Amino acid sequence: MPGSMAARRRCAASLAGDRNPRENMSSSRDRREGGELILDIRRFGDPVLRKPAFPLKKITREMLNLADNMLETMYAAEGVGLAAPQVGVPVRLIVVDVGEGPVVLFNPCVVRSAGEAVAREGCLSIPRVTGEVVRADRVTVEALGLNGHGVRRIEGEGLLARALQHEIDHLNGILFIDKATNIVEEQADE
Repeated sequence: MPGSMAARRRCAASLAGDRNPRENMSSSRDRREGGELILDIRRFGDPVLRKPAFPLKKITREMLNLADNMLETMYAAEGVGLAAPQVGVPVRLIVVDVGEGPVVLFNPCVVRSAGEAVAREGCLSIPRVTGEVVRADRVTVEALGLNGHGVRRIEGEGLLARALQHEIDHLNGILFIDKATNIVEEQADE
């Protein structure tokens, strides 16, 4: 489905950073050798996961550090994506790496989508639960430029498109289980 005019207006408002974020950066649990922190991942039931995240007005050193720490946390948890609300920070920031190198996006929004694909998804905030989710197979995402100016555009298909949509959903307080069918809870290893 092509991007609507309303979606573009919402994206423009997000890129402009209309509100001040309430930042809570105290959820660290482990410091890595390079100084990066492994952050606590919030679990299903935490209210931060259900609230829309605040757009960023500018990219600060603190937000760049948060992005680095989120990448380290995502890699340590063996995930392919992580959104700032998942580590307790309600700002519009996501990180993704589907094996093609890390992608960091501030104030991302989907402006165009096409095709449709069904695949099984999981989430670091809902361990041991998976479900089948229908998502666009190709997306174009716009985000604030990494230098804090202009618009960065990224196109993704397949797993990258799915990961981008999943993480952007987190920024809107939406979890994959809200869209999933055939939800399965795996038994914990003993």
